[in-house]
Amino acid sequence: MRTNLPVTQREYEFSSSETLLSATDTSSHIKYANAAFIRTSGYRVDELIGQPHNLVRHPDMPAAAFADMWRTLKEGQSWTALVKNRRKDGDHYWVRANAAPMRRNGEVVGYLSVRTKPGREEIQAAEDLYRRFREGKAAGLAFHRGLVVRTGWLRWMSTLQLLPTAWRVRLPLLVLAALLGAGLAASGQPGLAGILAVGLLLADLFIEAQVTGPLARVRCTAQQVASGEAASDLSLDRCDDIGLLARAITQAGLNLQSLVSDVNEQVSGLHVASQEIATANNDLSSRTEQTASSLEETAAAMEEQTATVRQNSDTAQQASQLAGATSEAASRGGEAVANIVSTMSLISDSSRRIADIIGVIDGIAFQTNILALNAAVEAARAGEQGRGFAVVASEVRSLAGRSAEAAKEIKGLIADSVGKVDTGSRQVAQAGQTMTEVVSQVRRVNDLIAEITSASKEQAIGIAQVGQAVSQLDEMTQQNAAMVEQSSAAAGSMREQAQRLMEAIRVFSV
Repeated sequence: MRTNLPVTQREYEFSSSETLLSATDTSSHIKYANAAFIRTSGYRVDELIGQPHNLVRHPDMPAAAFADMWRTLKEGQSWTALVKNRRKDGDHYWVRANAAPMRRNGEVVGYLSVRTKPGREEIQAAEDLYRRFREGKAAGLAFHRGLVVRTGWLRWMSTLQLLPTAWRVRLPLLVLAALLGAGLAASGQPGLAGILAVGLLLADLFIEAQVTGPLARVRCTAQQVASGEAASDLSLDRCDDIGLLARAITQAGLNLQSLVSDVNEQVSGLHVASQEIATANNDLSSRTEQTASSLEETAAAMEEQTATVRQNSDTAQQASQLAGATSEAASRGGEAVANIVSTMSLISDSSRRIADIIGVIDGIAFQTNILALNAAVEAARAGEQGRGFAVVASEVRSLAGRSAEAAKEIKGLIADSVGKVDTGSRQVAQAGQTMTEVVSQVRRVNDLIAEITSASKEQAIGIAQVGQAVSQLDEMTQQNAAMVEQSSAAAGSMREQAQRLMEAIRVFSV
């Protein structure tokens, strides 16, 4: 016997509304377990499927109980008893185990065990009884088809527990026949005793045909239903208690057959639908992930574009500031050129005035020269007395000549300066006009740069909004991807549940 350790002697309570179900093959390896059994056992489903069923056996259970169970199942009968099972963590739980062979086409293909929660008094009684078996204090007791019966010379005390229904009827008739036959024989009426014996035999045959035989057939049908096999047809030509019982069992078998067939059909459709949903969800998940990846790349590109536009906007703003400064400098240059033009005009006017003054000086020098000549003539006339005056007149004439010559040179220089001043004035005027045009163009450039700056700012705002929208779309896509994954997981879970439900239905295929 397998010994599973450790044990904690802590009892695990499961709900009285739960039914723990498992099915094994003919070698007692688990091939199906429902959710309640898996949860109560503490094992995962992959730790149970394919394992021997004694994986949950508790060492406190007497070996004789399981020996009786297998003996009963091998006989093709059902077995019911209280069982203490062990959980994975060493705790235990009590169940009322109902085990039966599963048949298909008359062949045993496995064993089915359905467990419910027993009452506390039943558990305490079973605990005390099993302790006696473990401690060797159960002499005179044995397990028989889940019941505890007397053995040895006290076996007769368990007769009513073990006696078949047919013999429960026959024994009273036999006792009655023996007593009446002995009495009639003693009274000298052996013929009447024989007639009575024949009558009792006929009564036994009648009861066999009308009661115990039909009950045996009803029992076989009930066992077929319990084993998950389609029930054979019963004769429903009577409406007494046995007939009503036969009808009820037949109806129960038909109900189970119809229910299993309908559920199997629906579950098969559900399984196909869940597979299609899972496939579609996987495809949608893949596409959503691709979309999310593309959106991430787009969001990154939009961020780079936003940074570039923002940088261009900053550069345009700086260019606008430089253009403004250039415009101001050009304006100041234009004003300076205008001032130069004005100054050159004043210089030109002054030069002309100087030329006029030089002309006056030249005229004075000419007159002075004439006066000097006149003075020289007069001095010559005066003779010796006018010699000194002649010298002075000569010096005056010489000075007037030099003055005229100097005035002539100055006049030439002034004329040249006036010409150059006029030329410079024209050039400065042209420069001023050019500066004015430059200022106008710079101002136009400044306006264009300002427009570019404004457009760049608006573009940056628009791109930022687009980037924000793309980010929100990316976030929503990520959420959708997560939801698709959850939906895919749910579809997978539904497919697994449908598969397990199909396995459960196959257990009861009738």
